[in-house]
Amino acid sequence: MDKKIRQWLIVLILLVVSLILVSFLALAIGSSQIPITDIIDIVLNQKGTASYHILTGVRLPRIIVAIAVGGSLGLAGTLLQGMFRNPLVEPYTLGISGGASLGVCLTIVFGLHAKIGVVAYPLSGFMGAGLVIFVVYVLSLESGALKPNTMLLTGVMISFVSSSLVMLLMAVSKSDDLHNIVFWIMGSLDEPDLTLITIVSVGAVLGLIISLFHCHNLNALALGEEQAAFLGVNTTRTKKILFITASMLTGLSVSVAGIIMFVGLIVPHFMRMVIGADYRILVISSFLGGAVFLILCDLFARIIISPLELPVGVITGIIGGIVFIYVLGKKQVRL
Repeated sequence: MDKKIRQWLIVLILLVVSLILVSFLALAIGSSQIPITDIIDIVLNQKGTASYHILTGVRLPRIIVAIAVGGSLGLAGTLLQGMFRNPLVEPYTLGISGGASLGVCLTIVFGLHAKIGVVAYPLSGFMGAGLVIFVVYVLSLESGALKPNTMLLTGVMISFVSSSLVMLLMAVSKSDDLHNIVFWIMGSLDEPDLTLITIVSVGAVLGLIISLFHCHNLNALALGEEQAAFLGVNTTRTKKILFITASMLTGLSVSVAGIIMFVGLIVPHFMRMVIGADYRILVISSFLGGAVFLILCDLFARIIISPLELPVGVITGIIGGIVFIYVLGKKQVRL
């Protein structure tokens, strides 16, 4: 077996094992401690008990959301960094999450969730992200071709505008709506609704499949657009698909879990340091790494000041920022 393939398999096995271990750890630890050795027995043989309800009704849905959202954000960051050939690009930089957050805030203020149902949140988040895609795409077209630098600058400006509009909505909203917006902005994985969990999970898996089909194109784009075109890659079509996929992943994640920063930035960086910049392995490893990272951050958020709970977005911001500064100081990351 080729040495590189063997290394990739080892990394994937370690990531899967890590995901299983941190998931069991998250199931066991909380305000009510449950021994890890008893988890399987409780789920299979103790239906109706308080421990069973805690595991299946509270902690397991939370872990599924963490896997879907963490994986989606890690994957979205990888796609955008590969497309722009810029390691500092992430969904928040391009304004995609800003558009999604503005859409959800409008849903809260106008009470659309009460009229449409819980599907209003992912729908409004996706529409907000889609609007950003359209604006960035139109403003970045020049002579029929997409200009990455123009897209990046446009996305940054849209991010600032979206943040200002969210602040405006907070200033004019009622106290109940203001509380909901503030709680949502800080980020939370506490989502009991099965419909939303299913939507974000299916979206995450679909985004991963689409990304895997374009990993060779991403490797070609890493050489530059001219070289990629010479290798037979339709660069304009590929960038459109990747941008839409990253926006879908971000929009669904933001609409379900709120604003959770740094996952899409730090996870791809760390994965490149471990396994290199080949997108055939980087795509799936960033997805798994994002899931592991977010589960751990959510676990810290639940136990630091237990029985109270911190917003997971606060933990990802603190840990992600510290780790990112440390990584930049130790090693240059190559795309």
